[in-house]
Amino acid sequence: MIQNFPYHPGRASVAFAMEDYYIWDCSVIYAEGRYHMFSSRWPKKYGFGWNWLLNSEIVHAVSDTPQGPYEFVSVVLPRRGREYFDGMNTHNTCIKAWGGKYYLYYMGTTYPEDMPCEGGVVSPEHGLEIWNRKRIGLAVADHIDGPYVRCDAPLLEPRGAAYWDCTCTTNPSVVILPDGETYMIYKSRAGAGLPLKLGIAHAPTPAGPFTRLSDQPILQFEDSDAHIEDPFIWYDDARGVFCLIAKDDVKNGSFGITGEWGAGFYAESTDCMNFAIAPAPKVYSRTVTWKDGTVTTQGNLERPSLLFDENGRPTHLFCATGRAASPYSFEDTTFVVCIPLEK
Repeated sequence: MIQNFPYHPGRASVAFAMEDYYIWDCSVIYAEGRYHMFSSRWPKKYGFGWNWLLNSEIVHAVSDTPQGPYEFVSVVLPRRGREYFDGMNTHNTCIKAWGGKYYLYYMGTTYPEDMPCEGGVVSPEHGLEIWNRKRIGLAVADHIDGPYVRCDAPLLEPRGAAYWDCTCTTNPSVVILPDGETYMIYKSRAGAGLPLKLGIAHAPTPAGPFTRLSDQPILQFEDSDAHIEDPFIWYDDARGVFCLIAKDDVKNGSFGITGEWGAGFYAESTDCMNFAIAPAPKVYSRTVTWKDGTVTTQGNLERPSLLFDENGRPTHLFCATGRAASPYSFEDTTFVVCIPLEK
């Protein structure tokens, strides 16, 4: 039977920020006595806008505590050449460990034009063209500090124009079972301006090969404008269910799942294909209580990811956010926020 998410958010703190960079998604893992965060950044001098898609790179940061603050260590996946599918941009991290190796899943893009210069403007047409080039990649390392060796081909390609996922494959979230069987949720859409949807792929090992488990998205809605993104998946071994949190979005005036734009919702599945949304779906709100007791409503609270204890229970929620009076109108910089979870 579908259950509600059994935790609620505690008091938040800034986990990772860099003065000269926008910071967006993150994925955190405990390894070799420290907490390791893999995150995306791009130079603040370029502005927000489309530049997460053109100038992002994946970086590694560490902390002695889950809440941080995390300290920058290195650039993990820099530009490597326009001829590669991920040669000009890497973004959307998901780090996993299995079989003595570390698997870093991500999204990559490339483009033939010159890199945007400081103060340059990216047209919507240009941005959408590159958006459709997003593909899911994988880099593997024997040590948490790397080096991470990338695959030269995407893990999953878009399908033909008759399918809902014909534009791109992006925003990977992965769960690896003890025997290596791997499930990957991804995001796509049928065309510009159409709702974002989530699909599911499966592989016998974390490195693939990945094949789709269903031709349809994993969540179906009567409202054709239902619009969701930013999945995070894990497996609850005690209950034998796949668990999912994701961002509740709206499109064309659709009301959404939780009643709050940008909040997180929770769903469960026994087969990782047919997900049921919880009776009380909201996991977190954009209204955040901070460590000092102040309360703010964030313009965005996106790319949710969880950290787990040794028993597989979620202990901390991480999201991308920043100071903004309205969505995506960031006043200075962006950062990763850590929110402890309480029973």
